[in-house]
Amino acid sequence: MKKTKIICTIGPASVSKTVLQNMFRAGMNGARLNTAYGTPARYEKAIRAVREIADIPIIMDIKGPEIRIRAAQQKVLRKGDTFEVGFKEGEFCFNHDFYDKMAVDDLVLIDNGKIRTCVAEKANRKLCLRVLNGGVVEDGKGVNVPNKHLFVSTLSDRDIKLVELSKKLDAEYVALSFTRNRADVEKLRAQNFEGAIIAKIENSEGVENAPDILEVADGIMVARGDLGVEIEPERVPLVQKSLIKLCNQKGKLVVTATEMLESMVHQPNPTRAEVSDVANAIMDGSDAVMLSGETAVGEYPVEAVDMMSRIAGETEKAVKSNVEDTAFVNISDTVSRAIQRICQSMPVNKVVTLTRSGYTARVIARFKIAQPIIAVTPEIKVKKQLELTFGVQPVLMDYSDEKDLISAVANQLYNMHLLGDEETVLFTAGVRTTTKHASNSIEIHKIKELRRYASAS
Repeated sequence: MKKTKIICTIGPASVSKTVLQNMFRAGMNGARLNTAYGTPARYEKAIRAVREIADIPIIMDIKGPEIRIRAAQQKVLRKGDTFEVGFKEGEFCFNHDFYDKMAVDDLVLIDNGKIRTCVAEKANRKLCLRVLNGGVVEDGKGVNVPNKHLFVSTLSDRDIKLVELSKKLDAEYVALSFTRNRADVEKLRAQNFEGAIIAKIENSEGVENAPDILEVADGIMVARGDLGVEIEPERVPLVQKSLIKLCNQKGKLVVTATEMLESMVHQPNPTRAEVSDVANAIMDGSDAVMLSGETAVGEYPVEAVDMMSRIAGETEKAVKSNVEDTAFVNISDTVSRAIQRICQSMPVNKVVTLTRSGYTARVIARFKIAQPIIAVTPEIKVKKQLELTFGVQPVLMDYSDEKDLISAVANQLYNMHLLGDEETVLFTAGVRTTTKHASNSIEIHKIKELRRYASAS
C-alpha cells in the first residue's frame, strides 16, 4: 500500500468521471476544489462526481485574505507598459481594498511573481502599475505585495457563502489561504464548520506564527508558490522542513504543495529536479503531496498522479521519523511512542488502532513506522479525514456494542481480508475510559490464536 497520500486539484481537465476514476486508480487520495476559479454550481458538480467514484475527502480551498486580480479579459503586458488596476470594480481590479497602504515604487507581483510590477502612480483610488517583467494577466491570478501588512479581512462575503456550501455538501476539510495568525483560523471556526481546517502558510507572518496557528488548526499546507514570492525563495526549503517537523511533532496533518510536477501541465514526463522535489517533501515527513495545475488544467492529469505515486512508492522505503522525545503530553502520545519502539524491536506485521477522533492514528503515523496502520473508527467524517494521513488505512466500523472489543474488531478485519491468520498484530484502544486522547492499552496477538481463543470463549 502506498503510504504517502496524494491530493489532486479538480478542474476542467479532471472533472469527468472517466478521468476521476483513472486518477483514483493511479493513487489519488483526496480532491481539492480551488475556489479562486469557477462557481459554486461547478464546485458542487465536481464534488458529486468525486463522490460517485471514490470514498475520499473533499478539500474546499477558500481564498480568505489572499489577494487576486480580476480581469474582464486577458491582457498581454510587456516591460515598460503601464496599466490601471482598481479595487473591487473595473476592467482590472483587486478582490481586496488595500489602496491606502500602498505607496509609489511598492512592488506588486502577479501569478506567483511571474509578472513583476511597481506602483508608478496613485490616483482616484486606482493604482497605475508599471511593468518590470511582462506576461499575460488572466482573471483570478494571485497577487503578492511583499513586505506589507495590508490588514485584509480574513473572510470575504464570498468565502462565507463557500463555507456554507462546504457544510451543506459535508466537505471533510476547508483550507484557508494566506493564514496569518490563529485569529484567522478562529474566525473560520466561528462559522460553525465542523470539519477539519488546514491553514495554508504562504507569507512571512504565517511562518512566524505557525506554532500558534497549529494550536487551533488541524493541519498545515506548505503552499510554496506564494510563499516563495512573499519570502526569499532560497529560504523556502528550510521553512518547508521546519513546518513539516512542527506538524509531525504534534501529530497534525501536513501537506506540501505547489509546482511539484509543474512541467507535466504540458509534458508527459517531469523534470528530474521535480522528481527530487517530490521525494524530498516525502523524506521531510509530509503526510500528503498535492497536485495543482497538473490535474486541474494540465494535459496529463492521470500521468501526473501515476508519476507521483511511483515517486512515493520508491521514496517511502527510506523515510524516517523526525519526531523528538518531549515531556508527557497525554496518554495517547505516550502510548504511540511505546508502539514505535515495539515495532522497531519485534516482528509486528500491522498496527490496528481504534479511534473516534483520529488522534491516536495520527500520533502513531507521525513516527513513520514500517508497518501499515489500520485505523478503525465509527465516524464517517473521521474515516475520510484519515485518508490523508501518512501510512494509515482507515476503516469504518461501529464497535461500540462489542464486549470483547479487540477480538470483535480483529474478526471483522479478518473477514475483510485486511488481517491474515499468520500475522502478528499490535492493537491499541482506549478501554474503561471516557478521557479524550486516552488510548491506554496495547495488545499483541497472532491473529490465528486470537480467533481460536474468541471462538472457544
